[in-house]
Amino acid sequence: MGARDGPTLITSVQRAFRLLEAVSAHENGAPAKQLARETELPLATAYHLLRTLVHDGYVRKLDDGGFILGDKMQTLQTQGRGQALLSRVRPTLAALRDELASAAYLTFYEEGEIRVAEIVDGPRAPRVDLWVGFEDAGHATALGKSVLRELDEESRNDYLARHALADLTPRTITSRRQLLRSLASSPMAPAVTDLEEYSLGTVCVAVPVYSGDTLGSLGVSLPAERLPRLDEVLTRLIPTANRVTRSLSLTI
Repeated sequence: MGARDGPTLITSVQRAFRLLEAVSAHENGAPAKQLARETELPLATAYHLLRTLVHDGYVRKLDDGGFILGDKMQTLQTQGRGQALLSRVRPTLAALRDELASAAYLTFYEEGEIRVAEIVDGPRAPRVDLWVGFEDAGHATALGKSVLRELDEESRNDYLARHALADLTPRTITSRRQLLRSLASSPMAPAVTDLEEYSLGTVCVAVPVYSGDTLGSLGVSLPAERLPRLDEVLTRLIPTANRVTRSLSLTI
């Protein structure tokens, strides 16, 4: 195989990454001349690349002429940490899906919203049709109600004040008083159920999980005819939630 048969590499991209690595090595910033010297780049090339990185937010230029990493790099780092955390628990969710033949869901309460972080489904365990976003259906899903049940009163009231209790099916709870009463008296606590309240023909059960101080929920969806087997589902769901919390609490 000839030397030209290898992968096609973009030199300018490689140079930009070398500059980012050099910038990250200087906590208090470094001037372009120093960065060019450390990366063995022509000064003009370093200037052009730094100008582009500054424009796009990956690098920030200080008043003294030094360069430090920009806000976009911090965002990438945060998102990368989140991906790494999810990669830890994905096999556990897949095992739960296979054991129960049910789609598994993981949500987190972030910035005042209940957001789906991961769904693990398959041909034998299809996900529920997400015809209404979970952010707008916390009152009608087991995943959302699990989070609402665990929130402190102030946070729960804040969420409910910002989200209408939309009538998604004939079984959806649309009364705030009734919803709060059902959360306080869940017969399967710490588990919470959704009995065709989000989608007719589908029931869900969820329990709380934590990623550090961040509250979330782990749940599965089932055809309504499997409702009599809910106790059996819980015997597997609760230990799995404990394992997920332990995995998410490990420091990367």
